[in-house]
Amino acid sequence: MVRRALAALGWWLRDHAGLVLVALLLLPAAVLTGLRLTDASWGPAVRLTSFVPYALPLYAAALVVAGIGHARWRTRGRLVPVVLAVAGLAAHGWWVAPYWLGPNPPAPGGADPLVVVTANLFQGEGDALGLVELASAEQADLLVVNEVTRPALRQMRAAGVADVLPYAVGGPEADPVVGTMVLSRVPLSEPVRLDTPLASYRVDVGGPGGLTLLAVHPSAPLDVADWRRDHRTVRRAAVRVDADLVVGDLNATLDHAPVRRLVEAGYRDAVELANAGFQPTWPENGLFGPLGFLPALVAIDHVMIGEDLAARSARTVALGGTDHRAVVAELARK
Repeated sequence: MVRRALAALGWWLRDHAGLVLVALLLLPAAVLTGLRLTDASWGPAVRLTSFVPYALPLYAAALVVAGIGHARWRTRGRLVPVVLAVAGLAAHGWWVAPYWLGPNPPAPGGADPLVVVTANLFQGEGDALGLVELASAEQADLLVVNEVTRPALRQMRAAGVADVLPYAVGGPEADPVVGTMVLSRVPLSEPVRLDTPLASYRVDVGGPGGLTLLAVHPSAPLDVADWRRDHRTVRRAAVRVDADLVVGDLNATLDHAPVRRLVEAGYRDAVELANAGFQPTWPENGLFGPLGFLPALVAIDHVMIGEDLAARSARTVALGGTDHRAVVAELARK
């Protein structure tokens, strides 16, 4: 009887292989859609939300397979998976389209560029010399560094960072994950530290008539309560002082509800606003355990800009020794 049942199952799978494949594609895609539509509070679900853009190719593949499905199920069972795949494609296409399309009000002609660079140095293991060379080559006006350590800062100083960006606030702390630093081409005010365990600062750039920057590093979503609290702190600080820039490793993507709330408060990601395409920043350089062979998959490092700034261009740049890509954004006042 067991042999007969296995044989029957084998025949069914052979005749319905396409339907099974469609189901295997639609199930994870639907999970990602559900996560995008909700505000998950369970840690694994929050982390999985980072991968929402990858539902788009899953829905596309499901639609293709459904379209060429086996004759035995094509006419009777194709409609439901086709409808689901089309609906998923439409929703995710709408969500990712701004990476390539959408309005980007330009700055006035002749407006001076403002080049902002941000990088996470992975507890000081990142290429500090390479970061200084990147800031110099890009003629950076502002550099926000997360997870800066004393050895990394010594390397940056030895590489001549003060010649490129002579003003600095923040710096290393005892825990190598905590240190955040802002380096600038123009003077900076005394920083105000935000109430986040990983150092985040509010600082004015360039004196009266300048810009207000939040250099931030919210907690990773390992403890979701801490992660949510830090994002609330950052958003409230941005709204309270009408900050022009929110920059750093946000440990969240544009699909996470806390970042969507920041967008609703008037801040846009420079990569998206510049129609620069989907540019993941993490994990990089094979520094993610057994999955180290994977390229960067999720975009958690951001240059978020207020309504008074325009994004001229934005891109990510590989930086040795760290699990994050750096972000370089050229901005200008509107």
